[in-house]
Amino acid sequence: MLEILLCSLVTILPDYLYRRYAQNKRVGKEITFYSVWFELRWGITGCLALSVALIMVIFYNYPSTTNVTLFFRTIPIVPEVNGRVAEVYVGYTGSITKGAPIFKLDGSQQEAAAETARRKIAEVDAEIALARLDIVKADGQLQEAQSAHQQALDELETKRELQRRNAGIVAARDIERLEVTVAGRMGAMTAATAAKQSATEKVSAVLPAQKASAQAALAQAEVELSKMTVRAGVNGQIEQFGLRVGDIVNPFMRPAGILIPEGAGRQSLQAGFNQIEAQIMKVGMTAEVTCVSKPFTVIPMVVTDVQDYIAAGQFRGGEQLVDAQQVRQPGTLLVFLEPLYKSGLAGVTPGSSCIANAYSSNHDIIASKDTGFLRGLALHAVDALGLVHALILRLQALMLPFKILVFSGH
Repeated sequence: MLEILLCSLVTILPDYLYRRYAQNKRVGKEITFYSVWFELRWGITGCLALSVALIMVIFYNYPSTTNVTLFFRTIPIVPEVNGRVAEVYVGYTGSITKGAPIFKLDGSQQEAAAETARRKIAEVDAEIALARLDIVKADGQLQEAQSAHQQALDELETKRELQRRNAGIVAARDIERLEVTVAGRMGAMTAATAAKQSATEKVSAVLPAQKASAQAALAQAEVELSKMTVRAGVNGQIEQFGLRVGDIVNPFMRPAGILIPEGAGRQSLQAGFNQIEAQIMKVGMTAEVTCVSKPFTVIPMVVTDVQDYIAAGQFRGGEQLVDAQQVRQPGTLLVFLEPLYKSGLAGVTPGSSCIANAYSSNHDIIASKDTGFLRGLALHAVDALGLVHALILRLQALMLPFKILVFSGH
């Protein structure tokens, strides 16, 4: 409507002035409701043509969309394992800090496993103490065997010396008996040495390995036990948390509630513009939005990113070929908008629907030496039309509450 009013000032109005003062045709006489279409045919036709051209120029160079949403990320509250709820630490809704407990599952099985690992560690510690005593015992047996071996060896050397001096003084049978005794004492000494080494290896290697295994089992049991208490991973707000004691929670099928991270939906808006505006939308363009949750307010924004892909064209590899007819809607060009000033989105509820206008600028092209006069004049006119688009957005901001509250019946 605004475009038609503006175009009528340079088409219908001059045509009427010519008819009125040049041809002396008056409204109600020569120009009536039935003859106005013939008398002002040039003005009306020119107004319609100019309005269509103006609308095309405005909406192409200054994209507008109502597909604007303040998206925010949510985190499902789920445990890592299945279990029955034993304790609940929060209410249906409320703020929570990082690391704070949310709810706890029944961990009797994990507690039993942890206690078993602790008992195993204590058992290994007791075996280490006994093994150290075995080392002392083996050391004593080794000394005893060494003493007995030395005694038998000394006695054998004495008998051999006597026989050497006087062959008949010592019986050969006694020397043989002493040689067997020395060999036996040598074997006893070897066995005592092996017993000591075995006890030493048990204390230094075997039992510490068993203790390390028990400690690892305890650590694993404590990790499993810690999983029974579900804690907040970030600061945020808990919403729709209806879990109660006795409920069964399944991480794959039944989340306990929703955690909205702090600051989610406060940084940027996501707008879906028409695909024909892909060549116009550039990073750095200024924009304006008005949101339902903050009426009568126009928020200055800036384009920070333009997604290179249109979501409607995506597909997942499978066993069937993709048919282009499956794409029912053409899809939109996703654009990210951030407030031009700090706290620009303050008061806008995350998830709110908005209306956005983006404004192109041809200043650099106009200032270029390679731009001719006529082209520069045309680009000046295009830039001036941004005012019309800004006025349209402000009219929408004024009418939006009335449209929702009065005309929609809500």
